[in-house]
Amino acid sequence: MSDLRIIFAGTPEFACPSLRALIEHRRPVAVLTQPDRPAGRGRRTTFGAVKRTAVAAAIEVLQPPTLRDDRAVETLRAYAPDLMITAAYGLLLPKSVLRIPRHGCWNLHASLLPRWRGASPIQQAILAGDAHTGVTLMQMDAGMDTGDTILHTATGIGAEETAGELHDRLAELASPLLIDALERLADGTLPAPKPQDDRLATHAPRIEKADAALDWNQDAAQLARKVRAYNPWPIAHGELAGQTLRVFAARPEDTPADAPPGELVRDPNRRSAIRVACGRGVLEILELQAPGRKRVTAEQWLNAHPDWRP
Repeated sequence: MSDLRIIFAGTPEFACPSLRALIEHRRPVAVLTQPDRPAGRGRRTTFGAVKRTAVAAAIEVLQPPTLRDDRAVETLRAYAPDLMITAAYGLLLPKSVLRIPRHGCWNLHASLLPRWRGASPIQQAILAGDAHTGVTLMQMDAGMDTGDTILHTATGIGAEETAGELHDRLAELASPLLIDALERLADGTLPAPKPQDDRLATHAPRIEKADAALDWNQDAAQLARKVRAYNPWPIAHGELAGQTLRVFAARPEDTPADAPPGELVRDPNRRSAIRVACGRGVLEILELQAPGRKRVTAEQWLNAHPDWRP
């Protein structure tokens, strides 16, 4: 592995633990990341997480707006890479790029492929109520997460774990998986890539803000998963007692509600709880936020809105 020339491609925070591990074990010859974009309320142009990590390590950063440009392909080819490794890079690699490295291109994907191919595997696993997920190292092809799998590592999904929490755990699990694969590549023990079974594939589409809207006609358990899946972005939201609220944490109760969906369930024995009737069961809201206000606990909200209490 000591003489392996590697280009690393990634953009957001998910890729950073793997990049840091790679720098420690085998410094990449370059880092490929998406162009800088405006962010925050001031829309100031800022570096992405991977670029910050690469700049701090004094590694050359490449930021072509597309890889379907001959100049970008020639720039990559000039590095004579043996291997390209991607993690949440955000762009598909065309065949012209896939053919450059001697060992091809690897991708670290945040699911147990072929389940949840696409842009939102972490959120979809939570929404579906999956008990397990993981990280898959795959040999890339021209499709969307359709390449042969090389190694994977699995983990359970916590009953109250949010997408943000699961994201961070999977990002940390990816780095030892990558280093293990590189060591096994060097000593000749890396298993042959295994084709995915397309019949088992599920799709994880890009998330839009509208996806996080809460429909109180759905089951409470389903709504609780939605709250977890869309935390920290775009945050579940819905109408309750005439107000638009963002919901950061909630807990389902599999008990009948004596109110129509979307109405507060008032129980004199639960005066410190915000409970909402759903199509099936009751959703207890634990943390919420009104427009222009701070995020608060249910108890803090009820102290400011005593008319919500039984």
